[in-house]
Amino acid sequence: MDLIVGAGITGLSYAAATSNDYLVIEKEPEIGGYCRTILQDGFIWDYSGHFFHFRNKDIERFVMDKMHKDRDIITLKKMTQIRYKNMHIDYPFQKNIHQLDKAEFIDCLYDLFVNEYREGTTFKSMLYAKFGKSIAEIFLIPYNEKLYACDLDELDPDAMGRFFPYADKQEIIANFKHAKENSYNATFEYPKGGAFEYVNSVFQRIDPKKVATGEALVELDIARKIARTTRRSIKYDQLISTIPLPKLLSLSGIEHDTHLYSSNKVLVFNLGFDRKGNEKRNHWLYFPEKKYIFYRVGFYDNIFNSDRLSAYVEIGFRQDAQIDIDACLTRVLKDLETAGIISGQKLVSSHSVIMDPAYVHVTSAMEKDRAEKMKTLSSYDVYSIGRYGGWYYCSIEDNVAEALSLARRISHE
Repeated sequence: MDLIVGAGITGLSYAAATSNDYLVIEKEPEIGGYCRTILQDGFIWDYSGHFFHFRNKDIERFVMDKMHKDRDIITLKKMTQIRYKNMHIDYPFQKNIHQLDKAEFIDCLYDLFVNEYREGTTFKSMLYAKFGKSIAEIFLIPYNEKLYACDLDELDPDAMGRFFPYADKQEIIANFKHAKENSYNATFEYPKGGAFEYVNSVFQRIDPKKVATGEALVELDIARKIARTTRRSIKYDQLISTIPLPKLLSLSGIEHDTHLYSSNKVLVFNLGFDRKGNEKRNHWLYFPEKKYIFYRVGFYDNIFNSDRLSAYVEIGFRQDAQIDIDACLTRVLKDLETAGIISGQKLVSSHSVIMDPAYVHVTSAMEKDRAEKMKTLSSYDVYSIGRYGGWYYCSIEDNVAEALSLARRISHE
């Protein structure tokens, strides 16, 4: 019997694909993990902005087969910009420096071509080496420091993998005249009922009697293959975990350096106002400047074409930060007004959630230790998968693909 820990999109995808007997346990009272939707006061919000970008048609069919695409799904060309010095700069920043004022544009272009920086062993050094001082310091460094809530010298150059929007000099120059969006998420899809509809579609593929919510894993005897939960002891053949890897290691009694497995946490506000806001075009905006507490603001009303401002706001914090939610909300409303997003609109509904962990910090030391720990776990038929189970930067599509691949492999062993 396969014991699956976590009923998010990864765990449910594994359950849907395995030919083995299985049981899914989930500590929360409902399925979905971070991919949950809040329906409140006529607003539709997710725990944070979850927009699916399918590259693999087989994965897309697997996730969406139980949905009515024409009726239930909105497909949109991504509209997103960077808010900098009261200007809107198209994303990605490094390909649109020509939209800056003349002096800063010249600085960015000069530094791009007359660049004495050499790439070192950190994410920050990579930014300087590839893009020069001005592009790095105007946007790439301050924005990502707000996102990751750490000094970028703490991260490896490839911390974001394929999700970082690289651009060489030729692409940057070509974009001055002929703008081209070639990022991984140039278009996105969103269910009219919120991102939970994706989860629910996958859930239709499995036996609901084999999913136990409100049941958390508290101890794991990997030698005897016994899991103890808040309700019972469970004997398993394979254990598939989607909980954060450092927590799994602790529950398994596997010694590890906790300092290697760092991350940030993100406070997400979902905010509903009485009328439309002043940002009527973009689906989300990036905010690199320190004068704004948030690093990103998204607009559900521009997705749904609704007549009331419905926004999500994301704020990054260090792992050990103590968060005063009320104080943060007061600051968010002030900063939204400063940014011109609101101007007299009345807040009529709100929701908040702290995502902990949110963005993992990728370092070579962590990756080396992770590989060793994964090998140890798999020798006991324990497999840790997903964004937090794998402790890496990935998309939801990647999570589904990993779950399906593992299910096929284990089912045929």
